[in-house]
Amino acid sequence: MIVCSCNFLTDGDVKACLGTDPGCPRTPAQVYRCLGCSPDCGRCARTIRSIMDQALRGAEEACGGCPLSCAADHQHDHRHTAAPVTAQAA
Repeated sequence: MIVCSCNFLTDGDVKACLGTDPGCPRTPAQVYRCLGCSPDCGRCARTIRSIMDQALRGAEEACGGCPLSCAADHQHDHRHTAAPVTAQAA
């Protein structure tokens, strides 16, 4: 499903740069950077946030609620090279 028509991003693109390790995007702006683009009109930010919340919640449940401690046990296909993210307000 296309979630950003300005940058032609799909829900699969968004999910591909998400993970539970600290270097993964935690905000829609970080997702845009991860995917090598920037928001244009911004209408997709809420949808991206929703996809992020769903994907991260699913990853935490799969790990038994250990969002960071078991990240090394899982293989993630990341396209980003972002520095580790510190806690930020959403």
